[in-house]
Amino acid sequence: MNRSSLSLALLGLMGSAHAQSEQALAQAKNCMACHSVQAKVVGPSFKDIAAKYKDDRGSMDQLAIKVLKGAGGTWGTVPMPANPQVSESEARRLATWILSLK
Repeated sequence: MNRSSLSLALLGLMGSAHAQSEQALAQAKNCMACHSVQAKVVGPSFKDIAAKYKDDRGSMDQLAIKVLKGAGGTWGTVPMPANPQVSESEARRLATWILSLK
């Protein structure tokens, strides 16, 4: 394996570990009680959220605020409750991770 291929492989592994870390954060903060990565549960899937906001430049901040304070009306009649157990930096990490999903 040449140096360039090795570098790309290492970057892929690091990205994968980071994504697993952020998904573990979502599980630890009870996000997975209402959401999943691929399918609608109570709320939309994280992939559906990423698709909806993919072209919105302010979406990371909007999603972080929704994680912290809750929201309603965007995906139907069931509101998303506030999440006081999530810090502001965790909300930003979660929003960034969600938006990275394809």
